[in-house]
Amino acid sequence: MRELSRDGLTFRFPEAWKVVEEEAAEAGWTLTLQTPGDAFALIRLDRTLPEPGEMLEEALAGLRSEYRDIDVETALETIAGDVAVGHDVEFLSLDLPVSCWTRSFHGPAGTVLVYCQVSDADREEHEPALRNLTASMILDD
Repeated sequence: MRELSRDGLTFRFPEAWKVVEEEAAEAGWTLTLQTPGDAFALIRLDRTLPEPGEMLEEALAGLRSEYRDIDVETALETIAGDVAVGHDVEFLSLDLPVSCWTRSFHGPAGTVLVYCQVSDADREEHEPALRNLTASMILDD
């Protein structure tokens, strides 16, 4: 397993995953991790401290602009000992069912958004590792 720590957020992911994009900005950063398949995770930290719901709505608006029919359910999950709000989303991409989930919470240096996506073709192999990514998150004081 590889471990990354940034701005008080630490998490682990499998060695086989690639960091495909690291984008730094004055207000924070975005990191995209790619599995050996088509599944991926995006982690974003915003130091301007928007409410988690704002980050979630922005992500949901992006999905709605790309996909016509999406099913959305509100979700709560404990991440790093705190409650994270989010959505569980289902949609079709190229006639293949896709699941994604968003979670957002306040971290020590800003608001964190986690976005994970996996198609039915990769679900059995990669969804457990995507779920373990958020389960591994630790917030440093």
